[in-house]
Amino acid sequence: MAAHLSSGRVNLTALREAGRRELREFLDKCAGSKAIVWDEYLTGPFGLIAQYSLLKEHEVEKMFTLKPGRLPQADVRNIIFFVRPRLELMDIITDNVRREDRGRSPQRDFHILFVPRRSLLCEQWLKEQGVLGSFIHREQYSLDLIPFDGDLLSMESESTFKHVANMMIRMKREFPGSQNSIFPVFDTLLLLDRNVDLLTPLATQLTYEGLIDEIYGIQNTYVKLPPEKFAPKKQGEGGKDLPTEPKKLQLNSAEELYAEIRDKNFNAVGSVLSKKAKIISAAFEERHHAKTVGEIKQFVSQLPHMQAARSSLANHTSIAELIKDITTSEDFFDNLTVEQEFMSGIDTDKVNNYIEDCIAQKHSLIKILRLVCLQSVCNNGLKQKVLDHYKREILQTYGYEHILTLNNLEKAGLLKLQTGGRNNYPTIRKTLRLWMDDVNEQNPNDISYVYSGYAPLSVRLAQLLARPGWRSIEEVLKMLPGPHFEERQQLPTGLQKKRQHGENRVTLVFFLGGVTYAEIAALRFLSQMEDGGTEYVIATTKLINGTTWIKSLMEKLEPTPF
Repeated sequence: MAAHLSSGRVNLTALREAGRRELREFLDKCAGSKAIVWDEYLTGPFGLIAQYSLLKEHEVEKMFTLKPGRLPQADVRNIIFFVRPRLELMDIITDNVRREDRGRSPQRDFHILFVPRRSLLCEQWLKEQGVLGSFIHREQYSLDLIPFDGDLLSMESESTFKHVANMMIRMKREFPGSQNSIFPVFDTLLLLDRNVDLLTPLATQLTYEGLIDEIYGIQNTYVKLPPEKFAPKKQGEGGKDLPTEPKKLQLNSAEELYAEIRDKNFNAVGSVLSKKAKIISAAFEERHHAKTVGEIKQFVSQLPHMQAARSSLANHTSIAELIKDITTSEDFFDNLTVEQEFMSGIDTDKVNNYIEDCIAQKHSLIKILRLVCLQSVCNNGLKQKVLDHYKREILQTYGYEHILTLNNLEKAGLLKLQTGGRNNYPTIRKTLRLWMDDVNEQNPNDISYVYSGYAPLSVRLAQLLARPGWRSIEEVLKMLPGPHFEERQQLPTGLQKKRQHGENRVTLVFFLGGVTYAEIAALRFLSQMEDGGTEYVIATTKLINGTTWIKSLMEKLEPTPF
């Protein structure tokens, strides 16, 4: 089931197993039949740790979504709330518990599992509401790093630096081997704060996986797609009975074809799909040449794998068509052209005509904010006149309530006034080779292929750390936000790795504040370079793209009740 988690240099199945073990132990404390009431946000991340079958084995008979009112009917002994420690959720739980019919027989036992940790504030709140005593077990479940793939871990939360440091210690504990004799799993840990590279998530990702995420959004490895491209085409039926439910697909490296194309620039995906189609079609043709019983038997044994490959190809051909409809549109091209002009340093210091036109045509506000923030970051802030112009246009067109969102973007450093200092971006761009004119999208030789010209600053830093080291870029590091430091951990002689000839170093790159699929693709590209010498495992507080990132900074205004 989770073979793809053990395919990398570091076996991440160990982390998943630790999570499953902890979950089983908690469920077994609540003896008898159970119903789980889920905080909806947690169902996706939990699905990557344990399927329903595991819960069923431990007497979980029903599952409900947490909502106000009376709990649904369920003939079970235990009701377990799986929730994040949020006060607004405690209000709903209080309502659920108070409405429980105390006269019913037999009585049900309540339990609460806080994810990822218990909160005294929440427990105090439940106490004040008079329901804390109703819970027999009040515990925490440390759903910290969730394995998404063989080289990718995410916390799916907004976390602090300190929290990550504590988690590293916990992770060290979960890997096999006792504490005192364990060999270090990673040679290097690189902690990258998102503030060091605000530019990368704002740009449109141009890898296959990056574009799926930009256009449809990937959540906990699943994507929901428009169903019409996936309807089976039956002869003579025309367009009737088209499915209306979105097509839900899981995307990870367990699927052979996806593992091959996910990190390619989208322009290189078509040729791989057509090559695959020829190979699969030739394999099915073999059945006509199978004459002997042995040959027929061999063909039949290969059939399930061939059918899975054909179904996978059909799905990805449909997804590629959906994406191509968008990437070949005039609007996508114009938007990308402006992004690339900014990133290569063209006209970043004046009001941009395309942005003005988009505001006038009332394009999506998130699109506008991504472009304005990108311009600001590439110009080390905007001149007062330019910044005021954009703000005025946005507020007049989209509404004055967005002044709070603009304020949040300024606080985050995404939108700012250019103060007396000079614009450092051109120096950073040239020294770190962030813009490459001669990018090869089909057979890349540099990480800049993931944005068709722009090399993600975060990944360039990781690449230079491995070779030749950061000393070579001391001056540029001073220009980047925040301090930088290196610390070497002293190991007892017996624990120092004796590296086999040709064995690569393993670096864990931890992105605090989120990482994009394009950055992950660029790090995988570095891992696969023949003379790279380093393999990367990626961890993050959250998987993001420009849209979800800007959305998280947008102020949601509730209309005031009258």
